[in-house]
This record gives sequence, structure tokens and C-alpha cells, in this order.
Amino acid sequence: MASTNQLCLVLVIFLSVFSLSSLLTSAIIPKANVSLSIPSSQLVENLCNGKAIQNRRFCLKALSTPEVIAVIDTTELGTLIMKLGAANAKATLNVYKGIIKKLGSPQALKALNCCVEAYKYAILSFEMVSSKFVEDPQTANYDVAVIGPEIANCEKELINAKVQAPRLLAGNRFMKYYVSMGYEITSTLELENPNEY
Repeated sequence: MASTNQLCLVLVIFLSVFSLSSLLTSAIIPKANVSLSIPSSQLVENLCNGKAIQNRRFCLKALSTPEVIAVIDTTELGTLIMKLGAANAKATLNVYKGIIKKLGSPQALKALNCCVEAYKYAILSFEMVSSKFVEDPQTANYDVAVIGPEIANCEKELINAKVQAPRLLAGNRFMKYYVSMGYEITSTLELENPNEY
């Protein structure tokens, strides 16, 4: 009898995770209001071709909005990237919180809570970088860079807990892309103004 109850519990957990992971990922995929056929600015092209960029195509798509294309300097572009990163982190955090409400495994809950904390940190960091961007790009660069290990730790916890949710993995991957974009733009700003800092 006990094995039947255990089997039912495993089946319920599996179906819960499976049904949650099959939801659309629209909340965490960058939303571009314009197709890539609109030419990006030279500033965006240069950024997306940078050494730190992990996914050029993602970078171009995320930065293909009219607001970004109208940007005229690195500082303005950096501010928009930080806003996009924070918005993406908030959307992904909401996905994690939604899954936590529906999941019951203690090991999975521990992993998901670790990720919630990582995304709260990412949101704060992106928002903090926006305020430091002009005054201290070196510190802003560091603040963006340290988001990466937090997200990597989140991924490790999910894997160790055997949480299989493609939507969460996609959110983590996109966050890494935003971190690389933030790192590249803050590095660029440092190079443009070497004597100011």
C-alpha cells in the first residue's frame, strides 16, 4: 500500500513539473516590437559584436525596439540595457514564485528559493547599476558581472534537485545574456572615458 501512495506522489510531482514547464515562455523572452529587418544603430551593432556578448542574435533582438534604436550615446544605451535586464529578472522571478506555490518537493523548493534570491539580487543589481552608470562605470561593471555567478548557482541547484522546467532554464539563459550585454556596455563606457574615473 505504501508503494502505491509513493508512486502516486511521484506521479503528481512529475505531472506538476511537466505541466508548469510546458507553459509559454513569453514572459521571459525579450519582446521586440519591431522585426529585425529594421536596421539597428551602429552603437547597437558595436555592442552586440563585443567580446563579452554570449549571444549576438539575442542581443540584436532584445535591442531592436524603436526606443533603443533612437539611442545616441553609450550611457543612454546602457541605461536601457539595465532596464531590460531588470524587467527580464522581474518576469523570471514571477515565474519562479508561481512554480513555488504549486510545487511540494522539499528539495525542489530549496532550489527554487535559491533562484528566487538570485533573481531578487539580479533586480537590485541592475537597478543599482542604472544609478551608478554615469558616475562610476567600473563599479557598475563589477555589479553586473557578479549577477552571473548567482544565476549559475541557481542553475546548479535546479539540476541537483532534478527540477526539469525548460521555462526556468530559458529564463536563466536569457539572464546570462543580459548580464553579458550589461558587462559589455559598462566595459565600453569605461574605455570611452578612461580619465574620468
